[in-house]
Amino acid sequence: MALGGGTFLTQNKVLPGSYINFVSAAKATAALSERGYAAMPLILDWGVEGSVFKVEAADFQKESLKIFGYSYTHEKLKGLRDLFKNIRTGYFYRLNNGVKAACTFATAKYSGIRGNDIKIVIAKNVDNDSMYDVQTLVGATKVDSQTVSAMTELKSNDFVDFISEADISLTSGTPLTGGTNGEAVTGAEYQTFLDKIEAYSFNTLGCLSTSAEITGLFVQFTKRMRNDVGVKFQTVLYRTAGDFEGVINLHNDVEEDVNPASLVYWVTGVTAGCTVNRSNTNKVYDGEFKVNVDFKQSELEAAINGGKFILHRVGDNVRVLTDINSYTSFTEEKNSDFSRNQTVRVLDQIANDIAVLFNTKYCGNVPNDAAGRISLWNDIVRHHQELEKIRAIESFKPEDVVISQGDDKKAVVIQDAVIVTNAMEQLYMTTIVQ
Repeated sequence: MALGGGTFLTQNKVLPGSYINFVSAAKATAALSERGYAAMPLILDWGVEGSVFKVEAADFQKESLKIFGYSYTHEKLKGLRDLFKNIRTGYFYRLNNGVKAACTFATAKYSGIRGNDIKIVIAKNVDNDSMYDVQTLVGATKVDSQTVSAMTELKSNDFVDFISEADISLTSGTPLTGGTNGEAVTGAEYQTFLDKIEAYSFNTLGCLSTSAEITGLFVQFTKRMRNDVGVKFQTVLYRTAGDFEGVINLHNDVEEDVNPASLVYWVTGVTAGCTVNRSNTNKVYDGEFKVNVDFKQSELEAAINGGKFILHRVGDNVRVLTDINSYTSFTEEKNSDFSRNQTVRVLDQIANDIAVLFNTKYCGNVPNDAAGRISLWNDIVRHHQELEKIRAIESFKPEDVVISQGDDKKAVVIQDAVIVTNAMEQLYMTTIVQ
């Protein structure tokens, strides 16, 4: 009979033998989460309807025709190019719901006017007279080609669903027609988006609407998510004085004959993509829109005092004046520090990271005794030391984190003091001439 063996929880074994546990050495698991995640509702000519869809930066460059209906360089994707300059992942929702374009041979995969630019070309196969080459074109771009003997053999592609009941016949190009973008979008569609996006994690939410009713909806959503649900993100809105650290009030419009709020794309991107130890103050606008920056010095000062995120001209460049949000009602408990987006990013990083740490490692797993609380304290201290290492906070001391048991045996109370580092913005210099 073999000797005893295996692992042990307590030292209560009966048989002689070796009982060995293998455990990982203690290490910090409160890693700093990455930024660069944005969410936006859009009115589109093509694309997925009724659900949130995810687009990575690389996918946007390579698959934009399939996803949004236009090639990467198309004028209609100018705003999205501005957005993806600074984000890694976008979560999008198509607000409008229209009619699919169709013809004798196929129906567009999605509704929208872009479907009217699709056509089906059918020609005899040069090698086999009994076969047909069936091509799908979007504009002048061939996106699919299949060789078949009958319509029933055709497989749907990324742009059309073929009608198997149709009779196959030669055509130099039969266009799909009747595609529409649907009726005007209302607050109901925006509310549906907000209901769906609540399940996703992102750093910044952007809204292109110029309607006070719609932007007000986003302000209330942002306040509820940050204050009641504990989900920390910021929302970029056009000319909306939210008076809240979670709302960025973009003041600039664009000079072109497009949505005046089009700069929301870029500001959403730079806000989502800005690292926790950086500021967007003085950042050069590298997008494609012509931004209206015709402001006097007094107007720029008033914009800062009014909590407006504004771009201005510096030499040949257009730059961010200062990286602030819409919060202006300063109090002793909540001072002007909370109007600086760099401060908000650091505090949001701490809130999100510690919540993930607690929920994944400690909640329901670790006893609420002295040893358990010391373990949590160690992880939080290591997390803050990482923030200090990248100069997001300064002068941090381990004793700044105090953990104790709450009124309930299952509750843990944390007192956490941090000093947020902000980027230099003003220089006051006195030069003594001797």
